[in-house]
Amino acid sequence: MGIWDIAILVSVIVVAIAVGLYFLNRWAGKKSLQQQQMVDTHKQSVPIYVIDKKKDKLTNANFPKAVLDQMPRMGKLMKMPLVKAKIGPQIMTLMCDKDVYAALPVKKTVTVELAGAYIVGMKGMKTKMQMEESRKARRREGGSEGSSLSWHQKIISKIKGN
Repeated sequence: MGIWDIAILVSVIVVAIAVGLYFLNRWAGKKSLQQQQMVDTHKQSVPIYVIDKKKDKLTNANFPKAVLDQMPRMGKLMKMPLVKAKIGPQIMTLMCDKDVYAALPVKKTVTVELAGAYIVGMKGMKTKMQMEESRKARRREGGSEGSSLSWHQKIISKIKGN
C-alpha cells in the first residue's frame, strides 16, 4: 500500500464519519424540536416555595419508578439540577433547566413555569449577563464611599452622618 492509498482510505473514513454526524444531528434536532413543542403546550405558571436545590443523580432523588423508567441510561447516570419545592400542600422534587437553576432563590416563593416535573422558566428571571451587570452596579455603589474603609467603618460613618 502506497501513501496515496492510505490518504484515500483516511479521507473516505473522515467523509463517512462527517455524513453520519450530519444525519445524527438532523435526527436529534427534530427530536429536540418535538420535545420543545410538547413542553410549550403543557407548561403552566405555578407559584412554588423553593426549599432546597442541589445537583444530584435522578436515582438518588425520590422520583416515581415510572419517571425513572422513561429516562435514558445516560440521564440516570448524570448529575442534574434538582429542586425540592412546596407546591400547594405537597412537597415535590422537580428537575430544572440549568439557567433557571442558577437564578432560583432558596427559601423564597417564586412563580415558575412547570411542565410536569420539569421547571422550564421563571417569571422575572434574569440572564447570567444581567445578573453580572447588577453585581457590578452594586459593587460600584458600595465602593463609592471610599474603598479604604472596611464595612464596619462605613456603617459607623453612616450612623454618625459623615
